[in-house]
Amino acid sequence: MKTYDVVILGGGIIGLSCAYYLSLKNKKVALVEKNQIGDGSSGACDDMILLQSKKPGKNLELAIESLNLYKGLSKDLDYDIGFHSRGGMILIDNEDHMSFMENYVRQQKNYGLNIELLDKKDVKRYHPYVKDGIIASTHGTEDSQVYPLYVMRAFLSKTLKAGMDVYKRTYATELKKKSSYWVVKLENDLEFETENIINAAGAWSGEVGKLIGIDIPITSKKGQIIITESIPQLGKENIWSADYIISKLNPELVNYSERYKELGIGLSCSQASSGNYLIGSTREKGNYNKGTDTEVIEILVNQAVDFFPIFKNVHIIRTFAGFRPACEDGKPIISEVKGHEGYYIASGHEGDGIAMAPITGKLISQMICREKAAIDVDELSFERFN
Repeated sequence: MKTYDVVILGGGIIGLSCAYYLSLKNKKVALVEKNQIGDGSSGACDDMILLQSKKPGKNLELAIESLNLYKGLSKDLDYDIGFHSRGGMILIDNEDHMSFMENYVRQQKNYGLNIELLDKKDVKRYHPYVKDGIIASTHGTEDSQVYPLYVMRAFLSKTLKAGMDVYKRTYATELKKKSSYWVVKLENDLEFETENIINAAGAWSGEVGKLIGIDIPITSKKGQIIITESIPQLGKENIWSADYIISKLNPELVNYSERYKELGIGLSCSQASSGNYLIGSTREKGNYNKGTDTEVIEILVNQAVDFFPIFKNVHIIRTFAGFRPACEDGKPIISEVKGHEGYYIASGHEGDGIAMAPITGKLISQMICREKAAIDVDELSFERFN
């Protein structure tokens, strides 16, 4: 039976980040992935590190710390991960949303973000192709983007060189605590001994929690995304609508139809280095169907054309869907589980897994090594649900 310091269950960007930061501490790591590496949420998402979408408090603190780590990752990993600081704008086209967004911007400025409110004239200066109905917009200089597949590839390459073992197309069926260590049994009948287990299974973390008899309040919030053909840049900054932010942070303020509320419709729009635009998105609670829906894609197309009429003449080349692992209180769980020592959860980031991946991996590695955490993590403890 093989022995490891840490067994990670889940091969997305969170699991790989944990593996990377543990490899820096010379830990012997095994990573178990039910399908292929990055085949879940991390392989079906956009590319944004959006500070403006993070609620002031612990989530914003995590995102800021993670952004600082991202700035040096290409050098640390010896791999171009596609990191760029492009800035971002949240477009406001509804007077009913102004007071919420004005207060939101004040809170974020008080937290230290370089963010301002623009009037209609200034919005056009940054994005000349936007519709005339925009009444205002936020503008933040620190919002960035990264190519998630490159990040995962870089983490994987580094950790494999450090000696990590990877087990694909299998999953844990049994986790048993034996005095000071765990026995992990896989679906293919392999067994390991390990001091530590990390549940980084994303939207399926609850299923992994059941293996030790705990209820992890994480469910899926499905997002559907359109990819366009490559076109010239419409504007430097990435774009979101106020509805996108409000549907995430205060959905009762969304004054659309019940169907739109159910879908959590809001515009997100970013351009990849290839010139393709990624346009979304939805926030469909409890939906684990990985297919896209014609009705929903049509809604997203109409929304994009409403904000940017120029998209009417742009071709769609494909659509896809992914699952955000959403915690019921909007914050991730980054925590050891009391009463199950050596079992850690790194999940529940909802749509912020890409943005928060580096700091999550660093924090989990510090917990396992019994080091002082880079930031206070009491708010992120699993115990907050008990």
